[in-house]
Formats: sequence, C-alpha cells, structure tokens
Amino acid sequence: MAGITPPELQKALNGAEYPADSDQLRKVAEDNHAPKEITERISHLGKKEFQNPAEVSKAVFENE
Repeated sequence: MAGITPPELQKALNGAEYPADSDQLRKVAEDNHAPKEITERISHLGKKEFQNPAEVSKAVFENE
C-alpha cells in the first residue's frame, strides 16, 4: 500500500505494549486516530503476536 511511512506507523502505534497481537495493535492505532489505511494494514497482518515495533514494521512493509 502506498502512502504509509515508517514514522506514520510508529506514531499510530504510540503507547502500544508488547508483546501484542494484531488486534491489540489495531485498537491502539484506532485510539491514536490513525488513517484507515494503517488500521486495515495492521488488521491483515498474518502474524498473531509481535514482540516489538520493529517486528510490526517488518511485517507491514515487507510486502509493499
């Protein structure tokens, strides 16, 4: 998906506690008023649990 940058993703996930699954991360992003594009991308991550923000970034951007 075009338009998502790593800084935007990290801003959307500000305050997330790890480990966290994609549902928890989506909720944090929604609470941070992230754009729908970001919340949808997080919702579609195949991995169930992430240990840190770097793992989330890798999953979000690896298939771009």
